[in-house]
Amino acid sequence: MNIIQTVAISALPIIFAITLHEAAHGYAARHFGDPTAWKLGRISLNPIRHIDLMGTIIVPGMILLLSGGGMLFGWAKPVPVDFGKLRRPKQDMLWVAAAGPAANLFMALGWALLFKAVVSAPPTIYSQALLEMAKVGIGINGVLMLLNLLPLPPLDGGRIMVSLLPPRAAWQFSKLERWGLPILLALLFFGVLNRILGPLLQVYFSLLSTLFGF
Repeated sequence: MNIIQTVAISALPIIFAITLHEAAHGYAARHFGDPTAWKLGRISLNPIRHIDLMGTIIVPGMILLLSGGGMLFGWAKPVPVDFGKLRRPKQDMLWVAAAGPAANLFMALGWALLFKAVVSAPPTIYSQALLEMAKVGIGINGVLMLLNLLPLPPLDGGRIMVSLLPPRAAWQFSKLERWGLPILLALLFFGVLNRILGPLLQVYFSLLSTLFGF
């Protein structure tokens, strides 16, 4: 495939993976008592509402240039959540944080179901494009889910850890948040992130393959 075909096939699953992940946080926050994201219009599938100048454009561009195209890393604008407005802030934080990775899991299952359906159906002129799109959807949602579940603030896994730890330990652990992004970038550039996510992704793909009989 040429670059135009690759972009055309990849755009839809990537946009949905990012926007539904962020929207899920907002929906969960509203459900547990915080309407902040809802009032700001951030619970939206419009990708423009989730673009972060630094994380979506500048940092990914710099990483692509510095790595010669071998790495790509970035983030969307986080949906604002006022944990103080949640009915039970510490407990509800877990569900708000888990909503994003859960959305990625459900999307991955949906793309896997599409892949299975296309493979099982008689081939058409759209079959190959749909298979490639499903592969991208399965891959990007797996990466986003597993990456965000790493126990490092401000990732979702870090929020979940803060929710689960005893109050004093949670307070100490939450202090890592200001260093979370530099730590994550260091892990990426030194190859540690790949060594962590690689085995997890292998298990993820293996489970999907077993579940859907690929």
